Amino acid sequence: MADSRPKKAKICLCIFLCLLVVGVIAVVVGVRMWRHSSEHMKWNGTGSTAHFQEIVLERCYNYTQLVQPELRDRDCQKIREAFRNAFISKDPCSATEEDYHPLMKLVNPTVPCDKTVFWSKTKELAHQYTKVQRELFTLEDTLLGYIADDLNWCGDTGSYEMNYQSCPHWKKDCSNNFVSVFWDLVSKRFAENACGVVQVVLNGSISNAFDRKSDSCSGSSINDLKWIIMQRNIKFTCQDNYRDCGPFADGRQPSPRESMTSCCLTLRPNTSSGSF
Repeated sequence: MADSRPKKAKICLCIFLCLLVVGVIAVVVGVRMWRHSSEHMKWNGTGSTAHFQEIVLERCYNYTQLVQPELRDRDCQKIREAFRNAFISKDPCSATEEDYHPLMKLVNPTVPCDKTVFWSKTKELAHQYTKVQRELFTLEDTLLGYIADDLNWCGDTGSYEMNYQSCPHWKKDCSNNFVSVFWDLVSKRFAENACGVVQVVLNGSISNAFDRKSDSCSGSSINDLKWIIMQRNIKFTCQDNYRDCGPFADGRQPSPRESMTSCCLTLRPNTSSGSF
């Protein structure tokens, strides 16, 4: 009996030491992970939008229940989760379209034929237009566009937290960041799904409405655009005064300056083939 007690004591001591070592290791790993998650990479762009996940969920519910109730069967919880999983714990400068494929499968955005509106540097005008003409859709009038409009998001490699301090700037840091890749993907899908009559709202008064210096509908760059479009058997119309597009959502008619500096294009498919 006397000989067994020291052995038991040694065994207990060994077990205690092992547990102590495991505990110390766990604490060290936890501290390192906490430091890693709290010390985010520093970028030149704006950080993730505060309350990002809550905003995504709220917008999703608002869109599917009120704006487009025919989409009420969409699972907003899964959409929010897929959105977050697309970028969280990943290198914010190594985004790919594949990262967003699970999200795209959940949403599967479609717009009826003859209802698509494209815009470039005329966001406010285009959205005022679709608020009046509610049957028309800009990209931001679709579910994903509505959810992500004016939001910013990014994470860090190996961290389960979002970076609210800074995110990559598409020029100063990297173009393949998660925000840029997202908008490139949804814009491409939006354009690919367009059919029938497509309306385009451009600003003819700025220097880069279409590639090179542009001006009014009779100017050189708009004529370049017209030539390219007509080569594809697409009907082209341009109006320096966009009053035919209707008043603003608040009932205000466009000012003379606004009317003179924008143009609306209507793209129609080749009537013989039904395609662009």
